[in-house]
Order: sequence, then structure tokens, then C-alpha cells
Amino acid sequence: MDSLELSMKAFASFMWGLPLILLLVGGGFFFTLHSKLRHFLYLGHAVALLSGKYSSDQTESKGEISHFHALSTALAGTMGLGNITGVAVALTVGGPGAIFWMWVTAIVGISTKFYTASLAIMFRGYDDAGNLQGGPMYVIREGLGRKWMPLAWLFCVAGMMGTLPVFQVNQLVQVMRDTLAIPNGLATVQSHFLFDFLAGGLLALVVLSVAVGKIERVSGVAARLVPLIMISYLVVTGFILISNASEIPPTLWFIVTDAFSGEAVSGGVIGTVILIGVQRGAFSNEAGIGTESLAHGAAKTNEPAREGLVAMLGPIADTLIVCTCTALTLLLTGVWDSGAVGVTMAAIAYERILPGYGGYLLSLMVLVLSLTTVMTYWYYGSKCMGFLFGAKSEKFYMIFYISLILIGALVSLDVVINLLDGSYAMMAIPTMISTLLLADKVKESAKRYFTKLDNNML
Repeated sequence: MDSLELSMKAFASFMWGLPLILLLVGGGFFFTLHSKLRHFLYLGHAVALLSGKYSSDQTESKGEISHFHALSTALAGTMGLGNITGVAVALTVGGPGAIFWMWVTAIVGISTKFYTASLAIMFRGYDDAGNLQGGPMYVIREGLGRKWMPLAWLFCVAGMMGTLPVFQVNQLVQVMRDTLAIPNGLATVQSHFLFDFLAGGLLALVVLSVAVGKIERVSGVAARLVPLIMISYLVVTGFILISNASEIPPTLWFIVTDAFSGEAVSGGVIGTVILIGVQRGAFSNEAGIGTESLAHGAAKTNEPAREGLVAMLGPIADTLIVCTCTALTLLLTGVWDSGAVGVTMAAIAYERILPGYGGYLLSLMVLVLSLTTVMTYWYYGSKCMGFLFGAKSEKFYMIFYISLILIGALVSLDVVINLLDGSYAMMAIPTMISTLLLADKVKESAKRYFTKLDNNML
């Protein structure tokens, strides 16, 4: 078992190592240059699309959900513990400079998401039940042809594994136990099985009640909860930042200077700072992983560039805004080098500024964000299983998925968690390869759309 655990840890480390970083970040740079930055000029138009403007054709358009619901679903899959724990890990291992490289990853990720989401609409396909579907596997099948099907199968196998809820639920129950149950006498450090079982059962019932409604209900819940919790998080974090406003400029400068020196933690090893920052950035916004295509591929539109523009708002909201606020909070309160790890670090920061209830506020926001992530991951995994084994198999995947929520709440499976992390990273290989091969299609489609938009023909 020890050998297996070491093997899975090495697998996960390799998959999130330099080869994947080069594929994701290098690919993002290519898309940025390939597009000549044109999509960056239409950020205002992207926001207008979210409000429902330019959507008069949606009654005739293919798809199941609105632009806003598609983006909310994609954000539900990315916002969660990664925006807090991931930032804390970046600061602990890579130092403040790692945050700068998270920003770089997000900036190139904007272009990646524009391309992948555009392709998700451009090359949608029908499953064996006759339902229109989107995602990297359909992009590969419809855009590249049958000879590339092994890439589609690789994505689906990795997707089914990488989106399982064991890690998210395990960490979520731990947060609930440490911040709510143990301080209030509902569990102890030594004895917490009953609390974990009840918490896992409750989470399983909540996810099941949403999952039976498929993408329409998942996206509906995400559209209500994600913006609300995101705004709440920014308001509370904003209070912390305003309380330390004079320290923000030097802190930002500290991040930039440490990005090229690495002296704060890594002892001047700049490569470590860059690697950790890019890893955490890629894990934060998931640009190029392929999950964004599964969500945006369900959008109700016939214009690929429209969904591409909506999708590119994801890294901005997720990494450039939310993760930056988390990083500044941890740096300004001085907890980033306190020895605390993960979400505990953020809880300490919140308690310092909002004593007595800061930890509870953070726990509530983490609970909702993580829960929406688990719901969204169910949708991603079910679509992958449906592609491989037929649409009817999705109901069996739901049973399997819900049972894993309970298992994840009760036990910590280090071997499985490393396997899931590595599988999640593996999804990027077919996603990025297919996107690179079809990049010219996106550029042509976007050029036509932007020309019509500029000439008021929409």
C-alpha cells in the first residue's frame, strides 16, 4: 500500500508538473498571439451577453441554458476550496511571488477559455439518445474526426475519475468539523465518526436533490448561489482590505519583486516560484482542462464566439479577482508565514479582523462554494460516462457518485486522492491538443462575429 501511495503521488506530481505547465501556459500564449488579442477588446460585450442583451435569438438557438447559467456552472466548478486552500498553498510553498505567476496563468487562460468554449458550441454533437451535447469529446469527434477518437476516450476516462467528489467532500467535512463541530462540542479530535457520517449523508441528499434535475437544475442552483457567495466573499474580504488600505500598494509590490527573486520562501529559486504559481493558477481557473467546455457547451446560442466571450470572464472573476483578494488578505494579516496551512490559514486571518464570527463566515462561504463544485462535478462526470457507455448509463453514475460523497466524508483515501488529481490534470492533454489543432476555426468564426458586431448587424 505504501508503494502504491508513493506511485500515485508521483503520478499526480508528474501530471501537474512541467509538461502540463508548458502545454497549458504555452498553449495559452499561442492562443493570445494567434487571436491578435482581439477578443480582449470585447469585455464589455461579454458582460452585456450575461445580462441577456443580444440574446433575442435564443428561442431558435440550440442548447439548454443561458449564457449566465453556463458561466455560473463553470464558476461553480472552479470556485471553492481551490480559491482559498490553493492560494494558501501557493504562499506557503512558493511565497508571495507565486501569486504573480497565478496572474500570468489567468491572463493567458482568458484566451484559452475563449477558444475552448467557442469550440464547445461550434462542434456540438448528439449522444445516442438524440440529445445535443458539448464538451471536448464532442469537439474531437465532430471537429477532428473518428481517427482522433482515442483522445476523446482519454478525456472521458480521465474526466470520470478526476471529477469524483472524494477529495472535495473530505476537505469540506474537515472544515465543518474543525470550525463548527469541535468548537461547539458536536465532535472531538479523537471521536468524530458520527458527525462525519451525518454530514456526509446530508451532503449526499442535497446533491442528489439537485442532480436529478440535470443541467437545468444544476445551472439554476449555481446561478443563484455562486454570484451571491462570491459577492459576500468580496464584501467581507473588502472590509479586511479597506482596514489595511495603506499596506496594499507595498504588498502588491512585494508580490511582483518576489516573483523574480523568490527570496521570501524558496531561497531564491525562481523556478520553484514560477512552477507553484502556474500550478495553482491552472488549478484555480481550470483554463484548458476541458471542464469549461462541458458547461459552456450547453449554452443556448448558435454563435460560438458569444460563448467564448462569456467563458473568458471566468479566469478574471476566479483568479484575478477572488484569488487576489484571498492572497492580499493572507499577506496583510501576516498569517501567510505563520505555519498554518490550507483553509486554516484563511480562518485565522478572518478571525483576526472579525473576532468571534470571522471563522463562521468563512466556513459558510466555503460550504456553499464547495457544495456547488460537487454538484457541477457530477454533471461533468455523468456526461463523460454517457459518451463512453451511452446516455442510459448516467443514472448508474449518479448512484455511484452519491455513494462516494458518503465515503469521502468518512475516510481519507490518499491513494485515491492522488489518482483523482492526476486524472484531472490528464484531461488537459486531449483538450489542449484538439484546441490547438482547431484554433484556425475559432479565429475565422470570431472574425465573422466581430465584423457583424462592429457593423451593428446583430
